[in-house]
Amino acid sequence: MFLRSLNLLGFKTFARATEIRFEGGVTGIVGPNGSGKTNIVDAVKWVLGSGQAKDIRGRKMEEVIFAGGERRSRASFAE
Repeated sequence: MFLRSLNLLGFKTFARATEIRFEGGVTGIVGPNGSGKTNIVDAVKWVLGSGQAKDIRGRKMEEVIFAGGERRSRASFAE
């Protein structure tokens, strides 16, 4: 299986529609602490069928939905 892209909307820290493209070869995910690197990995696990919240660093599945912040309200769904 080859993962070509990942489209996120309302998933954890990804409030807006975001497309992450994986070009050929090995992909590294880098960035400062708190920038969402692990949430990208969690999204891949979720898409591949992880049905348990603990597999994606949560206590309950509702935690995959963007929780809101100072400038954005809570999302009603994640995809």
